[in-house]
Amino acid sequence: MPTLSAYPPLNVQVHTPRLSLLGATDELLERLVPTVRKGVVTEPPWPFDDPASLYEDSPQREWRWLRGIWRGRGQVSESQWRLYFVVVVDGEPLGMQDLIGIDFATFGTVTSFSWLDPDLRGRGLGKEMRQAVLHLAFEGFGAREASSDAFFDNQASNGVSQALGYEPNGVSWDTRRGEPAQLKQWRLLREQWAERRRDDIELVAVRECLPVLGIEPAIR
Repeated sequence: MPTLSAYPPLNVQVHTPRLSLLGATDELLERLVPTVRKGVVTEPPWPFDDPASLYEDSPQREWRWLRGIWRGRGQVSESQWRLYFVVVVDGEPLGMQDLIGIDFATFGTVTSFSWLDPDLRGRGLGKEMRQAVLHLAFEGFGAREASSDAFFDNQASNGVSQALGYEPNGVSWDTRRGEPAQLKQWRLLREQWAERRRDDIELVAVRECLPVLGIEPAIR
């Protein structure tokens, strides 16, 4: 059994039949470094908006990536938080899935961010990762709405959003590698998620994490 952390967000886990989302401890991050080092994305279409550490050359890529996660873990508050999860399949860390809340106690909204080892794309794992983190958001945290966005040519991310019942929610602009590009925005309401809710996803150590995020436990 892994040692429990004194910091509750690192103990949160989400398990599906295909994969697990585990709180991004330093041990798990170190095991992901070789994947980051070889390159998560190396050619167009560029999926991430600026600033993105994953566009840097090695070893700055790994250093900035680690510093960003360490910084994000240390800036969690009731008004803004980002939870980092390592995606694990058959005991091997293969990517990351993040969940972000801003003024969650007031609005009940979340957004997500993810990446996966390029060698494992196209196998449905991206969809499974998103379903796992949505289950945490809606079932574990009581979210009212989840949003996502992706550049128009990011077919994988947009395809996952569409497949999971998100509805188009306008467009916006951002830069990637310094160049402007248009983003497609998506929105998923709690009621829409409930229509497709899965009963084979397990949440671990969520209740203990709620006070850190300023979330009132639901009365069941």
